[in-house]
Amino acid sequence: MKDSPQRAKQTRGQEPAIPLQEVPAETSHPPVDPDTVVIANMTPCLNCGVHPVKRIVGEDLNVEADVFKDGHDVLVAVLEWRHAEETAWSETPLRPLINDRWTATFPLAKQGWCEYRISAWGDHFFSWRHEILTKFKAGVADLSSEILEGSAIIRAAAKRAAGDDIRFLTEIASLLEESEPSTLPELLDDSALLALMEVYTDRSLATSSPALRVWVDRPQAACSAWYEFFPRSASGSAEAGSTFRDCLPRVDDARAMGFDVIYFPPIHPIGLTKRKGRNNSLVCEPGDPGVPYAIGNYRQGVNGGGHKDVAPELGTLADFAWLVGEIRGRGMEVALDFAINCSPDHPYVKDQPDWFFKRPDGSIKYAENPPKKYEDVYPLNFHNPDWRALWQELRDVIRFWCSQGVRIFRVDNPHTKPVAFWEWVIAEVRTEFPDVIFLSEAFTRPKMMQTLAKVGFTQSYTYFTWRNSKFELTEYLTELTNTEMTEYFRPHFFTNTPDILPEFLQTGGRPAFMIRAVLAATLSPLYGIYSGFELCENTPIPGKEEYLDSEKYHFQGRDWNAPGNIKDLITKLNGIRSENRALQKLSNLSFLTAENESLLFYAKSSEGADNILFVAVSLDPFHPQSGFVTIPLADFGVQENEPYLLDDLLTGETFQWVGGRNFIALSPEFRPAHIFRLRRRVGSSLGQDVFA
Repeated sequence: MKDSPQRAKQTRGQEPAIPLQEVPAETSHPPVDPDTVVIANMTPCLNCGVHPVKRIVGEDLNVEADVFKDGHDVLVAVLEWRHAEETAWSETPLRPLINDRWTATFPLAKQGWCEYRISAWGDHFFSWRHEILTKFKAGVADLSSEILEGSAIIRAAAKRAAGDDIRFLTEIASLLEESEPSTLPELLDDSALLALMEVYTDRSLATSSPALRVWVDRPQAACSAWYEFFPRSASGSAEAGSTFRDCLPRVDDARAMGFDVIYFPPIHPIGLTKRKGRNNSLVCEPGDPGVPYAIGNYRQGVNGGGHKDVAPELGTLADFAWLVGEIRGRGMEVALDFAINCSPDHPYVKDQPDWFFKRPDGSIKYAENPPKKYEDVYPLNFHNPDWRALWQELRDVIRFWCSQGVRIFRVDNPHTKPVAFWEWVIAEVRTEFPDVIFLSEAFTRPKMMQTLAKVGFTQSYTYFTWRNSKFELTEYLTELTNTEMTEYFRPHFFTNTPDILPEFLQTGGRPAFMIRAVLAATLSPLYGIYSGFELCENTPIPGKEEYLDSEKYHFQGRDWNAPGNIKDLITKLNGIRSENRALQKLSNLSFLTAENESLLFYAKSSEGADNILFVAVSLDPFHPQSGFVTIPLADFGVQENEPYLLDDLLTGETFQWVGGRNFIALSPEFRPAHIFRLRRRVGSSLGQDVFA
């Protein structure tokens, strides 16, 4: 058949295709060391292994993969792992699931880097054993050749063996050569032989997957409760600032409420040039303390008045060290704000002017977020010609504060700095301080937030602040707890921040604060509040999600025990969190049916299901809400028609329910939520049901 004119037509300048018969017969050589087994779709695996997954010391890592090979060989696969400090691999056998899927688990006993891989091979001995026993059962009379083959395999294993195992395997090989076919089943079922042939298997043709990494953190990286306050307002006086030495009453109050991390906004010297006044006013009145985020005053401090120094009005570095020691002595930790902002008075401006952005006239650009102008802050240029020195200096800033006893850093606006910088600097700091925790304050696009978590940030701020409806909370928490994000993204649920007063808190009054406290404390094992939340402070700048008379610009006057506070509720919530392992995990969340759009109902269960909680929360701060909720009893080990008890951990009440569907009623002011702990019927005594 001739080509049509259309098929024969060639594009001008295009060479005709080489006919198949003219392609050279040999265009390449076979691989030197070809894989004998296919190992594919290994999980957990982020971005084809580019980024590590995250776990906590003491947890197990479950690994799965598709493992198969050509032919009918008996396949052996092992999961291998080692800590960065180790050279030898530990291993455990994988077990088959279905459809060539295999799985195994290994323990994470040390903090730091760990790598894992899968190795697999066709096992000569067990493949031969299967073949000869199959032939024996089929009545094949002459098995002499197969017997010699098996003897050779066992003798080869003896050469790989040690000690008494050599003698044992050699004797078995000789016995096999002399045996009658009728004795094969008994001989080849010998448990010692099977065990030794597993130990001394021939791995010469094994295939190993590329090694993947897991970063293992200390437990506080995944579960903690943060309390944020400005040291300069610790005493609650609106007329004068506090010092580090004045902070212990505030620390003790936070400890009494059950918080375990004290988080400080920047504590460094504050610039004078373009210093902002009250409510971000461009006019700074005498006595206005300035914004702590306008960092740097070369006139102050013994370490240059920059990021490695403290504001003299707060005290000295020795005073700060004293405070860190006092906080640690109370079983708590300090988290410090790492804000890469420089005031016009920062030593960097004088000593390293090329680290900043320049205008055509040579002057340094200040920060802008139109229509806002931050004349008191100069942003750093991470791509300036001397960028390596800048990056190293910022690394050394973090190292400096680590040397002062700080192991937690909340990083301000990391999404406005290069991702490559964070990946590098976090890895650098961890080489010396592997227990450091980094919290990413990035309220930005989802992919940037996720990428920052992948490249090293331990914890991440979230959109929780703006998720209020049942649909919004269910959708968002399902994404956080039931997708690949659980492998690397640890969501931190802050109820409020010095920058953010959500509309829900502005309009909902005291019940809104109680509702959001319950949600934050029970949905995520990581949560925090900014001081004033416990006092239900909610006066906004009209039309904005910002505090009127923000503490960022002046000393905040407060009565820390003002009427209407919710400190008792917060104390109960933190106590419930510490006493119930179910609330110390993230991905064990399951949403349950509540027949009212203003009621959210969900369960959290510990491993082993020995600690099961059901949380019902009203999402309406204005009106009572009620409705039927449904517990899928079979999922929690309860028979459909047997009674079970629910202890309300908030009130101390106990309710006996029968059946999965029951009625609840919540009141915004007096009972905004239930936190039920399940007790199941375990028997009877003296005619009474016994629950546990």
